[in-house]
Amino acid sequence: MPKNVGLADKAGRVMIAVVICTLFSLKIISGLLGIILLAVAIILFVTALFNFCPLYKILGISTCKK
Repeated sequence: MPKNVGLADKAGRVMIAVVICTLFSLKIISGLLGIILLAVAIILFVTALFNFCPLYKILGISTCKK
């Protein structure tokens, strides 16, 4: 898998995932919306971890400096 997620994009994804997880754990967001946002947070964290976003590949986007 070629990398297509840059450093700033990676940091943003991790920060958003942490915020969503914190809000979920504090029960500020809950129910179906909470579960959906938690799934989004997991996806954001995994894509940041592997420096690869399948949606970026489909759209031909790369924020990673070559």
